[in-house]
Amino acid sequence: MSGTALVALEDPQPWGLSGKRVLIVYAHQEPKSMNGSLKDAAVTELTNQGCQVTVSDLYAMNFEPRATKKDFAGPLNNSDFFNYGVEAHLAYKKGFLSSDIIAEQKKVQEADLIIFQFPMYWFSVPAIMKGWMDRVLCQGFAFDFPECFDRGFLQNKFALISFTTGSNAEMYSKTGLSGDIKYVLWPLQHGVLHFCGFKVLAPQISFAPEYTSDDKRKEMVASWAKRLETIWREKPINCTPSWYFE
Repeated sequence: MSGTALVALEDPQPWGLSGKRVLIVYAHQEPKSMNGSLKDAAVTELTNQGCQVTVSDLYAMNFEPRATKKDFAGPLNNSDFFNYGVEAHLAYKKGFLSSDIIAEQKKVQEADLIIFQFPMYWFSVPAIMKGWMDRVLCQGFAFDFPECFDRGFLQNKFALISFTTGSNAEMYSKTGLSGDIKYVLWPLQHGVLHFCGFKVLAPQISFAPEYTSDDKRKEMVASWAKRLETIWREKPINCTPSWYFE
């Protein structure tokens, strides 16, 4: 990985070696893409470790990203004024969520580690992945109030984002045109993952693979696979404003 240093490994006892469950939430339209290669490398390495790996291939699943009334199998709490967040919270408690949301929540519940694999779109995740977060990580399932951030309901799980960019690492430096890549990560890692309680591992960033050589792309994939060999020993980042902005 480049761009963001990994957090030091715990020593001597890792938090897991084999038999762990991993969910990869994957968003790319082309299986032969760099993101496809990174996803495949993760599946291979983690499976070889003895992990149980599940992939939610959002495009292949034709996953619905829109948060609508169709997400609820039962009657609305307020049919006069539709508030998706409120309705989702109540539908979760009553068991009225749509089957596709329930299926993804089950995958999350079973996972020890969730990896989000995607190309960065407009300084964020693709719409289909944002829709997965909007619909799956609902109140009652992933968080409540005041049960959020360190008290979020997914606090016993680890999360990691692995993504590609269109610009090189220099562009995402503090003096670069796009600013420090850590600034970009704040809404996703802190505002979504940490908010839901996840222990967030350092991101895996593959800078500008489209504009580099085949050998460099192979190195990126190999670096990711190498990191995954010891992923169960990594400590989460200090997911506070100081990590991102100082």
